[in-house]
Amino acid sequence: MAVLLLAVAFDLALGEPPNRWHPVAWIGSLIAAGRRLAGRVPPRLLTVYGAALIVAVAAVTLAGSLTALAVSRMLPWPVGLLLEAWLLKLTFSLRGLVAAVWSVRDALAAADLVAARVAVARHLVSRPVATLDAAATASATVESLSENLTDSWVAPLCFFLAGGVPAAFVYRAVNTADAMIGYREGMLERLGGATARLDDLLNLLPSRLAALTVVGGAALARESSAGAWRCWRRDGKLTASPNAGQTMAAMAGALGVTLEKRLHYRLGAGAPPDVAAIDRGVRVFAAAAGLALVAALVALRV
Repeated sequence: MAVLLLAVAFDLALGEPPNRWHPVAWIGSLIAAGRRLAGRVPPRLLTVYGAALIVAVAAVTLAGSLTALAVSRMLPWPVGLLLEAWLLKLTFSLRGLVAAVWSVRDALAAADLVAARVAVARHLVSRPVATLDAAATASATVESLSENLTDSWVAPLCFFLAGGVPAAFVYRAVNTADAMIGYREGMLERLGGATARLDDLLNLLPSRLAALTVVGGAALARESSAGAWRCWRRDGKLTASPNAGQTMAAMAGALGVTLEKRLHYRLGAGAPPDVAAIDRGVRVFAAAAGLALVAALVALRV
């Protein structure tokens, strides 16, 4: 419990360290190197190479996190406790995610669509943004905020509860690889196929637990918990990913808006989101994240 609470305190107070000091950035560099080497692999072997790549990345991450954890436990108290909490903090991001959302929100509030597009592309989504209008940019922002409730908080929390800091790091490695190579297009469909399926499997339970926290968070934030529940149950399966739509649909219902990625999905039945909807979405996100933390503390206590 102390490790978890300190990790959250570190995140809220300090945010993310520079990439040169961030193990997740190191993991990303390893994945990028593997992707570059894939250009030398015969196409018929890309699927096998991609599976071997994610196994190797997960193994290196596990070994590194176990070593770091062992070092922290050899250090005197409270230094070891603080180091273990910092290691856990590196597997999730709350402050950084909300800061990224606010950068888009502030640009939209200033009617600077170009800056909003740049911010959403830099920090939140991988889709093309050049043709997005203000409503579509706001939608992409709320969608990413909702989906990352799972990826950046609830899933690392679940794996920490199941297997400690090393398990949370392995999850982060798989999720990072999925964000880099887990696409259903061109060469990446074969290279990242195993990674995408593994990430889907790891997120099956966390994404649904996260959606449940959105329902509860909507009530705490004085939004529509009933709408969140209805939209989650109705639209949660409308995305290509079996998991991404869970929290996005719940958030759309909570806010009474429609979240849409053109030609891919349309979640909810309200108007497109605007700056005010982003503000409300951040409040629901904060309440949902708090509920997840309380649930985790209860689980640790039991």
